Amino acid sequence: MPPGAGVFVAYPSPRPSPPAALSSRFPRGQIRSMARPMITIATWNINSVRLRLPLVLRFLTEEAPDVLCLQEIKTLAEFFPAEAFAAAGYTYQAVHGQKGYHGVATIGKIPFHEVSRRDWQDNGEARHVGVELTGPGAGLTIENVYVPAGGDIPDRALNTKFGQKLDFLQRMTEWAEGITGPTLIVGDFNIAPLPSDVWSHKALLKVVSHTPLEVETLARFQAAHDWVDLGRQLVPAPARLYTWWSYRAKDWRENDKGRRLDHMWASPGVAARATGHRMVEVARDWEQCSDHVPLLTEFDL
Repeated sequence: MPPGAGVFVAYPSPRPSPPAALSSRFPRGQIRSMARPMITIATWNINSVRLRLPLVLRFLTEEAPDVLCLQEIKTLAEFFPAEAFAAAGYTYQAVHGQKGYHGVATIGKIPFHEVSRRDWQDNGEARHVGVELTGPGAGLTIENVYVPAGGDIPDRALNTKFGQKLDFLQRMTEWAEGITGPTLIVGDFNIAPLPSDVWSHKALLKVVSHTPLEVETLARFQAAHDWVDLGRQLVPAPARLYTWWSYRAKDWRENDKGRRLDHMWASPGVAARATGHRMVEVARDWEQCSDHVPLLTEFDL
């Protein structure tokens, strides 16, 4: 085997310092790989994992991400198709399920362990699970979140669900202020923040998911940790970049009234290692599809 090919070595003394953004992954004296691995992380609001299991397995076969974060799995953990995913090579799993609604799950081909389940909704709903990578990319925390949609009326006085959404984001913001390690937060944020993130900025200004109040609230969350929006870092605005199209559209491609509701945001040091970002838009054409499509980001970690 050539020197350094797939082996782990300790740095001689004196040794170079690890990159500052991820230095907490490698305490003094710990061995590390001479070559950083390429890792692909994906997120997808699947809108019922049991109903759409064949689609998820197809996606895993065709795209082979190292980690996949799912939202709206709509099932209890005991009914999650764990064996089917394990048979596909995704033996690492963290499932925070709920009967019939919500629910999130993170599955991977590379090792991780679950580190948190946060109740940002403050009512016991299953909307978050956090894991930490322990193999390739060790030390990176991946937060998988499903933000409430917020109902139809953008006024908390008239719509309790809208108020819950804003409060959820405020609790996320308070949490983000205390983050100290390299972190990636992904999932369905249910907000399209930029004018170019929707098919018509003017038409949707008073529509929940694109109102100024939601955008401002999400911006405060972003500022709390200097999150980098990987989608717009790698596919700059105003390029078309949608992740959701309503089921109500007879021909979603022709109408193309999309919104970018799903996101992957990273700590600045992690964002610097992102090398590619894309949507698998063809998944919106698959039989019995979700109304969301998967997102993937590649990292040189």
